[in-house]
Amino acid sequence: MDVIELAAELMSLSARTAPKASGQDFIETKIVTGDDLKRLNEDMVKYGIESGKKNFDRDGKNVERSGAVLLISLNKPKKAGLNCGACGYNKCDKLPDFKPGTEFDGPICAWRLIDLGIAIGSAVKTASMLNVDNRIMYRIGISAKRLNLIDGEIVVGIPLSATGKNIYFDR
Repeated sequence: MDVIELAAELMSLSARTAPKASGQDFIETKIVTGDDLKRLNEDMVKYGIESGKKNFDRDGKNVERSGAVLLISLNKPKKAGLNCGACGYNKCDKLPDFKPGTEFDGPICAWRLIDLGIAIGSAVKTASMLNVDNRIMYRIGISAKRLNLIDGEIVVGIPLSATGKNIYFDR
């Protein structure tokens, strides 16, 4: 196994074991390597053109130059049942079912989104401890979802690289 892929496996472990509201786990992870990195790059460039959004081409090139990408998603998250109102509804049972959005699906319980954030933070903490360059990219998630690389209503990608200079900055 390649050292970058090993780092991605350890990052996935960190995401899996990260704390989650009510002890319920709706986090999915997948490591993308090889030809799928090129597919991600191509779709990111294509989506940038289709949507008129900037920097999809730049981030796509970063993906193609990466050793691996860790995808982290929130897959079919149930409501936490706290009736806290953070989602905009005072009762959890008033929160509507998921509907397809232009990039991601929602609405989603705010506590499940926090779970996703904690999982992402745990994963990049592990990358940092291993001295693996990385960057959290929302743009990767859009294309990963479009390409059905991972299941989930919201997907985030973390590209990984180990070179003499961090390829995700000064772009």
